[in-house]
Amino acid sequence: MKHNRSSLTSDLAFLGLLILCNLCVAFTAGDPNKLMQNLVFLNLAFFFAVVTYFTTVTTGLLLNVVFIFGYGLFIMYQTISQGETIGLQTYFWLIMTPLLTVMIWLFSLAARQLQDENEELRKQKARLATLDERTDLKNSLAFRKDAAVFSGISTRYDIPLTLLVIKVKYWNEIRRLIGDEQLAEAIYDVSQISQASIRTNDALYLLDKEEATWGLLLFTDKDGAKIVMERIKLSLVEFNRQEFASKYKVDLSLKMGAVQYREDIIESPLDFIVQAQKQLEFDV
Repeated sequence: MKHNRSSLTSDLAFLGLLILCNLCVAFTAGDPNKLMQNLVFLNLAFFFAVVTYFTTVTTGLLLNVVFIFGYGLFIMYQTISQGETIGLQTYFWLIMTPLLTVMIWLFSLAARQLQDENEELRKQKARLATLDERTDLKNSLAFRKDAAVFSGISTRYDIPLTLLVIKVKYWNEIRRLIGDEQLAEAIYDVSQISQASIRTNDALYLLDKEEATWGLLLFTDKDGAKIVMERIKLSLVEFNRQEFASKYKVDLSLKMGAVQYREDIIESPLDFIVQAQKQLEFDV
C-alpha cells in the first residue's frame, strides 16, 4: 500500500511538473516584448527547482522568498519609474516559481521513498534468500535452518549426523587463472560431483561462494563420511582426466574435513561449521 502511494505521488508530481513547465514556456514565448525578462525569470525558476531537487525543500523555499522580495522591488520600480500597470501577468512568476519548487520537491520525495523501499526489499531478499542465484544450491542461511532441525532429529532418535566440509585447494590462485564465468562453472561442477556422491536424504550447501566452500549434512557417522569423501575424490580424479582438463586447463583438488554432531560439544550451526573447517587442516 505504501509502495503504491509513493508511486502515485511520484506520477502525479511528474505530470504536474510537465504541465507547469509547458505553462512557463508558453508564457515566456507569448510576449515578445518581454522575452528576455521572462527568460531570466524562467531560468531562475528552473534553477530553484534544481537546487531543491538536490538539497531540501527548505533551501528551495528560502530562495523563493528572496526571489519574491526581489521581484516585488522590481515591480515597484517599474510601476513608479515607468508607470506600468500591475496586471495578472505581473503575478505569474510570483506564483509559478514557488509552484515549480514545491512540485519538484514532491517528485523528489516520492522518488526517494521508492528508492528506499527498493533498497529495503533488496536487503530483505538477501537476508531471506536460501538459494544461491547462480548455482541453485542451498546457501549458509538454509544450512543454519536445516542444521537446527537435523541436529534435533539426530538427538531425539539417536541417528548419527555428520557435517562434511569441502574446499577447493589453491582457490585464490585458480581464480587468477580462469575467468568469472568459468569460476561459476567450476563451482557448479564440483557441486554436481558432491551431489552425486551422497544419498537423497543428505543435503548439500554452498557455504561460501567466494572461498568455494561446501557443506554436506550426512545422516551417518564419521566413518560413513569417510566413504563419501573417497567417492568424491575418485569422481574428481575422473573428471580431471576428462572434462576438467579441457575446460579449465588446471586440475582441481579438494580439501575435506568432517565432524560428527554431539549435543554437548557443538553449540550452534555456526559452531558446527567452524569445527568441521578445523578438520580441513589435517587434509593435506
